[in-house]
Amino acid sequence: MTSLHVSLFGRLHCEVDGRELVGLEARKVQELLVHLLLHRAHPYTREALATLLWAERNDAQARKYLRQTLWQLQRALDAACHPTTPLLRADADWLEFDPTLTVWLDVDQFEHAYTATRQLDGHELTSAQAELLCDAVQLYQGDLLEGWYQDWCITARERYQQMYLSMLDKLTAWAEQRGDSEVGIHYCELSLRCDPARERTHRRLMRLHCMAGNRTAALRQYESCVEMLRRELGVEPARSTQLLYAQIRSDHYDTREGVSIVSPMPGVEVNELADVLAHLGQLQIILLQTLEQVRQDMARVEAALQRQTLMPNLTAPENGDGAPLAPPLLAPGSPLPPRRT
Repeated sequence: MTSLHVSLFGRLHCEVDGRELVGLEARKVQELLVHLLLHRAHPYTREALATLLWAERNDAQARKYLRQTLWQLQRALDAACHPTTPLLRADADWLEFDPTLTVWLDVDQFEHAYTATRQLDGHELTSAQAELLCDAVQLYQGDLLEGWYQDWCITARERYQQMYLSMLDKLTAWAEQRGDSEVGIHYCELSLRCDPARERTHRRLMRLHCMAGNRTAALRQYESCVEMLRRELGVEPARSTQLLYAQIRSDHYDTREGVSIVSPMPGVEVNELADVLAHLGQLQIILLQTLEQVRQDMARVEAALQRQTLMPNLTAPENGDGAPLAPPLLAPGSPLPPRRT
């Protein structure tokens, strides 16, 4: 049975029965193949394909170009495997791959892993699920169909990129939960290659470096985060990132933070909650310090008022030498002298 092996991440690569498929040099031939593969569960109409691939042409021209491109694709497939029946089924209105054809498509495997773990946080993954995600992210050899800039391709590329980052987040949280800083650092670095200004990943790397006992690397990671955010977005790090940096710099960071926290919110990563809780903890400390400072200030004010009440009258009458007369000493319990008018 003929099998077709196709990779869409990075550069397009096709094999038929283990041999590289040649004859796909023309970009429109490649586009036709990709569309038929991505939508092979349902036949494609000739009209829809012609409009999609040659939107700038009129209907007659688009149909003509489709016939020519289809002939090139069929010739390449037939030359690779010499099938008894064509791998592509075509009639006057519809196009589809032979349903008996065995097709392996990297984006199918990738999407299966994402769907199977979509409702799980990283700390909830079993070893088998983590292995499934690990295999999936290894398929991501680059963005979808690098060098293609059609609107449909850009939209799909962004969707797969977000799926990739989500799976890396889960694997990072899984590794952090297990105390495996080396694996967690590896997945964070993959994430930053894809999105260098992803601040939450910079924070995770800071935590993981601390977990590994490498405080210097954690501080340098913050510097890298600051530089990347300024260059890419023109902004400063979030308050939570700055607080984490301050904790690490002052050597007050607890490496156990964020490891055993269970997310009560579906779809929210454990480390996101760890960031929030760490921020709230810092705010609580600041509030307690502020209240203590207010208490001390109030005590000082009360003491100053008491001293002022007990001070001698600075405008008392003077003696002949110009010095103020000391008030007469009164025996305990004696009445105060009458005021002078």
